[in-house]
Amino acid sequence: MNGPYKPGTPCWIDLMVPDQQAALDFYCDLFGWQGEVGPAEQGGYSVCTLKGKPVAGIMRAMNPDGTVPDPLPPTVWTTYLSTDSIDSTLKSVTDAGGTVMMGPVDVMDLGRMAVVADPAGAVFGLWEPGTFDGAGIVNEHGALIWNELTTSDLKGAAAFYSAILPVTTAVSGEPGSDGYVEFKAGGRAVGGMMDMSKLPPGVPPHWQPYFHVDSVDDVQAAAVRAGATVLAPAFDMVAGRMAVLADPQGGAFSIITATAPEDPA
Repeated sequence: MNGPYKPGTPCWIDLMVPDQQAALDFYCDLFGWQGEVGPAEQGGYSVCTLKGKPVAGIMRAMNPDGTVPDPLPPTVWTTYLSTDSIDSTLKSVTDAGGTVMMGPVDVMDLGRMAVVADPAGAVFGLWEPGTFDGAGIVNEHGALIWNELTTSDLKGAAAFYSAILPVTTAVSGEPGSDGYVEFKAGGRAVGGMMDMSKLPPGVPPHWQPYFHVDSVDDVQAAAVRAGATVLAPAFDMVAGRMAVLADPQGGAFSIITATAPEDPA
């Protein structure tokens, strides 16, 4: 990626975990990332890289004052949506029934961030870029390729995200997509949305990242050897072959070997 992401596009992901070093070891081994605990003045935040380009952040779960929260928050990946004005977007969030959970916060000269929740409770971040646009490499082995919202209210989610950012939603036209809804920014599909009725009871609304891999089966096996849990074993679907995993600390993510859409006959 060169240059800023269009507003409304997922541009960054990060993970908050109890054991930061263990998470760094797991993901670096699994995806070929490089990463180490960051400097104290940045709260130890680690920017993981692939081929020298930033791909994801990993941080230790802590309160703003540096103390360990009790109880610990759940281990989850946060998806950040790009915006060209975080202040106006936050106003739109509250006007549309969402909740501001943190921010806005200036991150040195890198940009401004906030964490919010949509009306159904799905948590996501907002990023207004300064000198840092977000992920510098995508759609390659070990890098982010897709972000997906699972929600209890498809219609409400479509209205909410379209109200806060310049995105539209539309049912995918791909054969076999079974009514899957796509988020589009600038006319291009940048994320997806599905009804959570297909998930086990008790799973809350959430955003989840997908990482592209050359072999889903090989990466799934490697993840299990490293202590991960398989939430949905490798299977074939319209967009390729995928699996859903949880890292050893419970952070859920998907891996996929994506196939290009077939050209219509």
